Amino acid sequence: MATVTHDGRETAYWVDESTEEPVVLFVHGSGQRHDVWREQTDRDGYTAVTVDLSGHGESEDVDTEAGPDTMAVYVADVVAVAREVDADVIAGHSLGGAVVQTLVLEDAYDPEAVVLAGTGAKLGIGEDVGALLGDDVEPILQFMRNANVLFEDTDHPAAGPTDDLMREVGIGMLSRDLSTCDTFDVRDRLDEITVPALCIVGDNDSLTPPTFSEYLVDNLPNAEYAEVPGTSHMAMLENAEAFNEGLDAFLSNRVR
Repeated sequence: MATVTHDGRETAYWVDESTEEPVVLFVHGSGQRHDVWREQTDRDGYTAVTVDLSGHGESEDVDTEAGPDTMAVYVADVVAVAREVDADVIAGHSLGGAVVQTLVLEDAYDPEAVVLAGTGAKLGIGEDVGALLGDDVEPILQFMRNANVLFEDTDHPAAGPTDDLMREVGIGMLSRDLSTCDTFDVRDRLDEITVPALCIVGDNDSLTPPTFSEYLVDNLPNAEYAEVPGTSHMAMLENAEAFNEGLDAFLSNRVR
């Protein structure tokens, strides 16, 4: 683990021992942390960097209201790490994808390309999820254990560890993250994101369905679509082989 100090706080990140280019910085989603990207690290063809956003895992937190203020904090975290490692590509999942879009729109960092995984130009959490955001993480975890929410296969080996990870991050961070997602909407600005973009999604994702990624591809100037078969929201874990094939093809064609 390494840290970078910025804006009065320390943000933790991890770098592969590989020195291959490009450098790909992976940003986690709501209630997660860096190791949700464990199937995308220590691979040939690129150097992976993963980050804990403020208040998640090993990164210091700041006291912000959910919404634009929290989004600004997360963007600053990613920018600080991107500058430290000289990232070529920034990949974000779900909330992380919203962070990546915001970062580019604000000209906070200029990556060669972006990967938008299981995300959209607008992210609403819906009344069912919002009603579960209280003082206890278990009700929302129970909802997310349903088929085609986080995982198509609820018995997938990664399902249990994903629950445990969200318990460790805690209901406070999960609520802040999801409420921040609920305020995110950049549909009227997608034409400003001109860098090459891969929009990749699980074929049975019910949280950020394929139509979200299709909308991105239709409205971004330079985007391509990839679908990960047999998966829901956590496609990078549920079918890592297919997800990584899509990522590798994109990097080969657009960056390397």
